[in-house]
Amino acid sequence: MKAKYFIISVMSALALVSCKDYLDAEYKGGSQSNSQVQTTVGAVPTRINAAVSGMYSKLGTPNAYWGTVNDRDDDLGFTTITLSLDLNSGDMVNPVSGYDWFSPALEFSDRTPNYANPRARSGLLYNVIYSANEVIASIDSTTEDSELKAKLGQAKAMRAFCYLNMVPYFQFKYVGHEDAPTVPIMADEKTELDPLNNERAPMSKIYDYMLTDLTDAINLLDGFTRSNKGVIDQQVAYGIRARLYLNMEKWAEAAADAAKAMSGYTPYSADELSAPGFYEANDHNWIWALLIPASLAGESAATWPSQLGSFSATGYTAYAGIYRQINSLLYAKIPDTDVRKGWWLNERKTSPLLEGLVWTDVAENIDYVGQDIVDAAIKDVKVAMPAYTNVKFGQKSGVGSNYNEGDWCMMRAEEMILIQAEATAKAGDLATGKTILEDFVKNYRNPQYVCRAAGVDAFSDEVWLQRRIELWGEGFAMADKMRLGKNIVRYHAGDAGTNVPEAYQFNVSSSDPWLLMRFTQTELNGNAGCEQNVGGNQPKQGDGASLKDGVTD
Repeated sequence: MKAKYFIISVMSALALVSCKDYLDAEYKGGSQSNSQVQTTVGAVPTRINAAVSGMYSKLGTPNAYWGTVNDRDDDLGFTTITLSLDLNSGDMVNPVSGYDWFSPALEFSDRTPNYANPRARSGLLYNVIYSANEVIASIDSTTEDSELKAKLGQAKAMRAFCYLNMVPYFQFKYVGHEDAPTVPIMADEKTELDPLNNERAPMSKIYDYMLTDLTDAINLLDGFTRSNKGVIDQQVAYGIRARLYLNMEKWAEAAADAAKAMSGYTPYSADELSAPGFYEANDHNWIWALLIPASLAGESAATWPSQLGSFSATGYTAYAGIYRQINSLLYAKIPDTDVRKGWWLNERKTSPLLEGLVWTDVAENIDYVGQDIVDAAIKDVKVAMPAYTNVKFGQKSGVGSNYNEGDWCMMRAEEMILIQAEATAKAGDLATGKTILEDFVKNYRNPQYVCRAAGVDAFSDEVWLQRRIELWGEGFAMADKMRLGKNIVRYHAGDAGTNVPEAYQFNVSSSDPWLLMRFTQTELNGNAGCEQNVGGNQPKQGDGASLKDGVTD
């Protein structure tokens, strides 16, 4: 382990979390003016290509937001956002540690406007929108050039994707809040806004905006064949729109788009889940990915294998014991016959996924094989793993590698199947929705599975349970709780067996205003039209003890 990653005390680590918001990093938030993206139609191809590349690289490059000069090891690109959200959700926990860059998400102190974590979570997406706007403003919307149409379609889909990854956390669910304020829309190719007075867009307006972009993208990407899964194609655009329709509760539309998105893709089989994985874009179920090769990731601690996985020899989780764990309440709901139960160590600290794996202590020339990996202690590399540690995520270079390479899955077939099942049932065809769900779980995850939900509400909760298990760690847990209006339940009062540390033992009501993200002080200072979310208080130990979520009760 490189010493520079960990030469910080508990107090200095906390200072980094709370004070580095004011680092000199470029932030293109909702106050951005149209003049900063205005270019002439027919701009040189190199400029367009650079902007297209910029959209993707900002999402998948270590230190993409703060920059290497600031050397923040929580600057993982898009996975900074997904990991933060999953730690908010209560379905993911980890020990209390002064080394944990993501403790604000567990504390729910990430609603503090001058903290770095929330700034990166919105600032990164606005920066990607800036690049998308550059592409869109540079291409004639009436072009018949197939290459330009494809670039325009990618940019429109990416812009919608970015807004869709902000809006649900700055306002409550779509239905019932259509007129409520969300986030500012950055000035674009059609609209000149006052950058000093750019108000938050109403929910219905920004959803219409995203829907228009995605519909345009689907049309523009018709016939386009991408070079690799790191590029948005028409099926990816359908998948993003399926997510959008799911939030809007447009059930038939969500089901139809999900089916189009996953056409030609099939889920992982049970046999394919017999070892840590989820790091290879070429897997047959991945629809869209961030490509993160060894040349990009290297030994950087600002990578998802370092901060989420459990097998990196140059990562925070193994070195500092900040292993990301499943909440034992959720784990208890997974049947023993379900292959996914092996994605985490059980209460005895074993998992079938470890069989056949070897972690070598290079300094001592010792091989730890299979289950022995769990309690192996390797100086400056690894401490023992606690119960419920995730072994779902591997890394391309193998167990105990110094190289934190691994592609990141942005969309896969299993998610689309679960959208299709939920949306079909809620559109009025419960029987078909149940069949879709049963076919997936029984054929690919648990051969003994039977869906016993008797009504639509019960079936919705059953799909939600399956999503919580299947998509754990991939950034969907908090989005689902917000769109479904579910309480954040981390612990049950009086449950001495919980794996949630005492400091993080609190529950949050689905209507608590503290759930809503706050705008950074940078945005408020530069944009008088952006009103802050207010209300609620940061939860503390013991809060909400009586709250339930209807699934892990």
